Amino acid sequence: MALTPAPARPDHAVATQEERELVAAVLHRDRKAAARLVELHADTVYAYVRHRLAPRADLVDDVVQEVFLALWASLAAFRGDSSMRAWVLGIARHKIEDFYRSQLRQPGALTEEDAGGQPEPPGDPSLDERLDRARLEERTRRVLESLPEHYSLALLWRYWERRSAHDIAAETGRSEKAVERLLARARAEFKRRWTDA
Repeated sequence: MALTPAPARPDHAVATQEERELVAAVLHRDRKAAARLVELHADTVYAYVRHRLAPRADLVDDVVQEVFLALWASLAAFRGDSSMRAWVLGIARHKIEDFYRSQLRQPGALTEEDAGGQPEPPGDPSLDERLDRARLEERTRRVLESLPEHYSLALLWRYWERRSAHDIAAETGRSEKAVERLLARARAEFKRRWTDA
């Protein structure tokens, strides 16, 4: 699926008059306007969610549906302080964080196994120089898919969503130390599988 080109105006720009009118029409239960709103943002939301849930492609449709349900539920709160695209992507970001949070709260996700941990193997600083970007992304996706789900989710949340161990601990109700141990084990396993791939 090709990504849609970025809009000419910045995402943080205020809503256009057309966006405000579209929202008003949707709030007045205009079905054509509702279909238009989905049409305008479905591809962008789908690409955003798919990219951030990789390798869990099986969950993308469910999360996208949750994004649009949340959009309909909160549409009356849209004030137009940002573009509609930025607002919808903000909802998507929160739904993805909800997914990470719920998965990492499940029993066993943050176990004390391997509490001693293994030293992390040294990274290969020349890796980016040897692989082109597309090949690197494909290899990363394959390694993430091969990891236990709680490892891949923890890594995605930490590095893709740029959440600190402190934030993840607060969101999951676990100790920061438990999250740090999980991340250390996940990184070590990722590196081991990366080397073996």
